[in-house]
Amino acid sequence: MDGVGDISVPQLGGLTPLEKAKTPNLDRLAFGGALGQHIPVATGITPGSGPGHLALFGYNPVEYLVGRGALETVGIGFELRHGDLAARINFCTVDSTGAVSDRRAGRISTEKCTELVDALKSISVRGVEVLIEPVKEHRACVVFRGPMLSDSISDTDPGLEGEKPLDIVAKTSGAEHTVDVVNDFIIQASGILKDKTPANGLLLRGFALYEEIPTLVSRYKLSPAAVAIYPMYKGVASLVGMKLYPSEPADIRGQINAARKALKDGRDFVFLHHKYTDSAGEDGDYTRKVAEIEKFDSALPDLLTCGFDVICITGDHSTPCPMKLHSWHPVPVLINGGPQRTGWSARFTEKEAAGGSLGTFKACELMSLLLAAAGRLGKFGA
Repeated sequence: MDGVGDISVPQLGGLTPLEKAKTPNLDRLAFGGALGQHIPVATGITPGSGPGHLALFGYNPVEYLVGRGALETVGIGFELRHGDLAARINFCTVDSTGAVSDRRAGRISTEKCTELVDALKSISVRGVEVLIEPVKEHRACVVFRGPMLSDSISDTDPGLEGEKPLDIVAKTSGAEHTVDVVNDFIIQASGILKDKTPANGLLLRGFALYEEIPTLVSRYKLSPAAVAIYPMYKGVASLVGMKLYPSEPADIRGQINAARKALKDGRDFVFLHHKYTDSAGEDGDYTRKVAEIEKFDSALPDLLTCGFDVICITGDHSTPCPMKLHSWHPVPVLINGGPQRTGWSARFTEKEAAGGSLGTFKACELMSLLLAAAGRLGKFGA
C-alpha cells in the first residue's frame, strides 16, 4: 500500500488512517504474523518513489540511484537506450504571476494529457532528439537523446503550490550543456501551453540517465512478477527484471486475478502495488485514505486464496495526510507466513508496528526477511 504510513491526524481524533480504519483481515494477519517498521533510505531522509521501491526489492537506494524519469519512461514500455536522459513531466496550472497554483492541473484526464503531449511534439532542440510520451492523468515523460547529456541537474518542480517553477541548475561541471538543452525545451513548451486550460504549464523532475542494473533473477534466483496499474511502478519493476502482468479490470480485484495467474505461471515472487493510499495522503484527504485502506482490507481474503507461502504488506514510504507529501517517518511492515514470533501485535498500525517482533530495520533488508521466511536462504558459515 503505497504511502501507507501516516502521523496523527487531528480530524481523526489524533489517530492515523490505519488506526481509524476497520481492518479485520489485516489485523488477523498481524496477530498471526510479525510486525515491524522499515527505514526507506536513512533516518530523517524522505524518499522518492523510485528509491523507496528499489529498497523494498533489496537494493541499496543510495548505491542504485535511479531517477523517476527513467522509471516512469520504462513503465510505459518505452525502450530507453544507454545514455538517454529521461524526466517526468507534471502538467500544472500557473497563475498570472507565474506561480504554481495546482501542481497536478486538477489531475486532468489521460486523454487531455495525450492532447497536450501531441502539441509538444512539435518542439525541436538543436543537437538532441526530443521524445515525449503521455503516461497517466497529469503525468508525461520526456526523453532527450544525444551526446554529452548529464542527469546532474536540478528539477523545476518547487514541490509546493504558491511557488514559481525553479530554475534548472547544473550540479556538476559538464552539466551546463544539458541545462541549455532542457531550458530550450521549457521555453518552447511554455509558449505552447500558455493559453491551455487548466494545464497551462509544466514541471520537470526526476532527471535520470538510463543505465542497466542487476535484476532480481541474478541477485536472488527468483522468477519475479509485478502487478501494478501506474506506469511509474511498472517501470521500477521492469528495471529489476519483473515480468509485468496486466490487471483486468484495472483495480484491486483485477490485480489479485493477475497475481493468481502469475503464480500459476510458475512465478515465485509477486509485487502487487496499491497506489490509492498514497494519492489520498498527497491530497491530504484523510477520509479517503481510511476508505482506501478499508477497500484493500476487504480484498485480502481473495488474495489469501492465491496460495502464497509468505505475504508482506508495507509501503515504500509514509505519506502523512497533514503534510500532503512523502515523509521520513518509518513505514509499518507486516509479514505473515514462515516461522515468525507471532502474537505480539493485535492490529496493523504504526504504533503496533513500532513495538512489533521484527523491530526497526533498513528497507533494503526486507527481501532477506522474506526469503528467510520462505525457506529460500541457506546457512551462513560452518
